[in-house]
Amino acid sequence: MLGKISFAAKEIDVAEWKGDILAVGVIEKDMAKDENSKFRNSVLKKLDGLLGGLLAEASSEEDFTGKAGQSTVLRLPGLGSKRVGLIGLGKSASSPASFRGLGEAVAAAAKNVHADSVAVVLASSEGLSNESKLIAASAIASGMVLGIHEDKRYKSESKKPQLKSVDILGLGTGPESEKKLKYAEDVSSAIIFGRELVNSPANVLTPAALAAEASKIASLYSDVLSANILTAEQCKELKMGSYLGVAAASANPPHFIHLCYKPPNGSIKSKLALVGKGLTFDSGGYNIKTGSGCSIDIMKTDMGGSAAVLGAAKALGEIKPPGVEVHFIVASCENMISGTGMRPGDIITASNGKTIEVNNTDAEGRLTLADALVYACNQGVDKVVDLATLTGACIVALGPSIAGVFTPSDDLAKEVFGASEVSGEKFWRMPLEESYWESMKSGVADMVNTGGRQGGAITAALFLKQACHSLYILLPALYTLLTHFVDEKVQWMHIDLAGPVWNDKKRVATGFGIATLVEWVLKNSS
Repeated sequence: MLGKISFAAKEIDVAEWKGDILAVGVIEKDMAKDENSKFRNSVLKKLDGLLGGLLAEASSEEDFTGKAGQSTVLRLPGLGSKRVGLIGLGKSASSPASFRGLGEAVAAAAKNVHADSVAVVLASSEGLSNESKLIAASAIASGMVLGIHEDKRYKSESKKPQLKSVDILGLGTGPESEKKLKYAEDVSSAIIFGRELVNSPANVLTPAALAAEASKIASLYSDVLSANILTAEQCKELKMGSYLGVAAASANPPHFIHLCYKPPNGSIKSKLALVGKGLTFDSGGYNIKTGSGCSIDIMKTDMGGSAAVLGAAKALGEIKPPGVEVHFIVASCENMISGTGMRPGDIITASNGKTIEVNNTDAEGRLTLADALVYACNQGVDKVVDLATLTGACIVALGPSIAGVFTPSDDLAKEVFGASEVSGEKFWRMPLEESYWESMKSGVADMVNTGGRQGGAITAALFLKQACHSLYILLPALYTLLTHFVDEKVQWMHIDLAGPVWNDKKRVATGFGIATLVEWVLKNSS
């Protein structure tokens, strides 16, 4: 079962399948016809023959050429299925992203005609290896679950999707296929969980509520996950002045979330940390968000990084990979305005002793992440990845669907980009231009929290780099200890997902980052 949809991998003749929609994924080449206007592709040729040539005729009338994004669903007599759908995959289809897109397109078609049962087949699958077929089936299933899902928790009236069963034809059967479909279930469920966290309004998802959701995950998978939720007083004892400075104005107290995954048995060969920005609402503080483009109306999304981290925790609790320990860390709070709030010009001290002159209260995410990153490094991890809706500058640079990646480690970049090729999520590596740090220098403190407008995403990443790297100066014993297990120092990556965390057209969250994080952890698993 994937959600409430029952999936089955089958090897049967497409003409024998009975149900509501038989959906055929086609590339442009599959739509080629001979001199008699008959399909050359064997699957389409067989279907068209049973339909008396109506499929070829209808596809020509609809001007369907198999381009990516094209789809047509026809109600034609002559098959066991009530309808035949043609879904365009473009010039070629070999990536998980293209197969996930196929699943989403089929889901949309199923919703439009209120289908109960669907079958999906590729017109050309003979060129795929057995492993590629399994990956394709898993991606199609994920796309269908995510495509069917609609977050209707806050709507007074809603209809549940009718789709109950999906058969995936011609892409393998047996235990390996079942394993891949189970993996698709675990990750898709986690992505939906992450989407719903980001969709939740700030009057519902407070820092306390986010911490409660994290604790629920740990309780659900108590065999491998533990939770430690720190109060403001405990954070004060740890000298998290940077994080607490941001939280000071809100009537909703901060909650520092730390989940820890340890495998049920076996030795641990790798220790990782995932750190997510967890601002459940960001007003901007005294540098309040104003004017067109400030997006204050969707600042509930400013905890998108924490949703990715907690979504990954949920999936990994279900998958239970061996040989890897993972710390999930979120410094959750709100950035509000009050008499107790942080002012422009204030100087705050992070838990690693670094002093920060706050020249912009709306650059608050990096202040919370600074203490979270120091805390993460204190867990004795080998690698740290932080995710944050950090800068509008990254959206300007990369647009709404690509996340910016900043890391001094080529090895870590290779690992995460390898994971993204499987997940289908889009990332682009950005430069860490050290000369830009000049704009972050303060006359009265160790640094300011923002540089100029130019290169804003880069200076934000350079700020976070200080949190990890200054730890080695302040905690030489820990650094010396770590050098026995890693080459030189903790490998660190910052991911700015301000753009892809939200689908502005549909006005809903995407669950971005979860699938890639899960893949990356599995790559570090034994």
